[in-house]
Amino acid sequence: MKQLAFIYFTAVFLNSFLLVLSQNAEPCNSVVDYNEAVNFDTTAMFCQTVWKSNTDLVLRYVQAGPQLWSFLLSASNTNSWLGIGFSTNGQMVGSSAMVGWMYQNGTGVVKQYDLQGKEPDKVLPDAGDLTVVDNSSTVFIDANRIHLAFQINTVEPQKELLYAVGPYGQLPVDSGGLKLLEHRDMGQASLDYTTGKSQAKSSPYTGIKRTHGALNMIGWGILMPIGAIVARYFRQWDPIWFYSHIAIQIFSFLFGLVGFILGFVVKDFIKAEVTHHKNIGILILILACFQVMALLIRPKKGTKPRKYWNWYHHNAGRILVILAISNIFYGIRLGMEGSSWYGTYAVILALMVLVAIVLEIRLWRQR
Repeated sequence: MKQLAFIYFTAVFLNSFLLVLSQNAEPCNSVVDYNEAVNFDTTAMFCQTVWKSNTDLVLRYVQAGPQLWSFLLSASNTNSWLGIGFSTNGQMVGSSAMVGWMYQNGTGVVKQYDLQGKEPDKVLPDAGDLTVVDNSSTVFIDANRIHLAFQINTVEPQKELLYAVGPYGQLPVDSGGLKLLEHRDMGQASLDYTTGKSQAKSSPYTGIKRTHGALNMIGWGILMPIGAIVARYFRQWDPIWFYSHIAIQIFSFLFGLVGFILGFVVKDFIKAEVTHHKNIGILILILACFQVMALLIRPKKGTKPRKYWNWYHHNAGRILVILAISNIFYGIRLGMEGSSWYGTYAVILALMVLVAIVLEIRLWRQR
C-alpha cells in the first residue's frame, strides 16, 4: 500500500507551494534596482538585517549626499502596515516613524507619525521630527514583499531604530483618522551607519513565540510522522514497534499540547489575528485527542470492529500529519521567521520522506 508515501508526497507538494508563495527573503548579497518604483537610486545602498529577532526584515540605506539619507525597508507582505522609527533612546515614546501600507486596490500610503504615547490616539499622523524629502516617499509590493522607501535630510539619522508590523488585514483608513492599530510585532536595534554593525533587542514575546513554534514543529511535525513510520514499517518487531509507536505519539501529543497553549498566550499577548492558523491548530488538537482516545477502545485483533477501527485510526492519522506539516510552514510564514526556520524544517521533512520511500520500497519487495 502507498498510503504513507502519499501522505508525505502530498505534504511536500503543499508546502513546496507554500514555500514558493511565502519564502521571499531578500538576500543582502544581491543588488536591487527599484529605480522605476522609487524616486531615488537604490542600486548602491548598504544592506542589513538590523533586527536579529526578525530576519525577514531587510533594511537598505545610504548617505546619498550632504545631509541626505536614503532608506528602503522591506518585509514579507501580510496585508499589514510596515513602519520604521528613529529614536533618541531606543524607546517608542518620543520617536518619529515612517509608516507605509498598500490597500487592496493598489493604492499606497506613506506617512510620518509622531509617537507621543503607546495608545492609538497618541500616535499622530503627519507629524514628527523627521525632515522628509518631498516626493521621495513611496510604498510598493514586489515579489510578495512590501517595500517602504523614503529620504530624510539630516547630518546623521538617529542610531536607535525601531520596527513595527501592524495586525493582519487591518489597515488604517481615512474614516478612522488613519490611526495605527497596535502592532503585532516590533523590535529595537542600534545601528552604526558607518560600520553597518547593529545591536538588537528582541521584542518581549519573541521567546514565547519561537518556543510555540519549536514545540509544535517537534511534536506535530517531527515526532508524529516518526511514530507513523514506526507503526507502518517495523511491525515485524512485535511488540516493540507497538510500545515505541505509543511512546513516540504520547511525547508528540505532549509537545504539541504545550505548543498549542503557548500559541494562545502569544496570540493574546500580541493581539494577533491568525484565524486560519488557529483554526487548523484546533482541528489538529481535536484529531490528536481522538487518536489518543481511540487507543482506549481498540477492539481485539481479528474482530469485525477492528477492521473499521483500523480504517479510522490510519486515515485520521494521515489527515493529521498533512494538516500539521502544512500548518507548521504556514506558522513560520506568519511568524516572519525567515529562511532559517523554513530551511531547517524542510531538510528534516525531506529526510523523513527519503526514509519513508526507502522503507516503502523494502516493504513492497517483502510482499
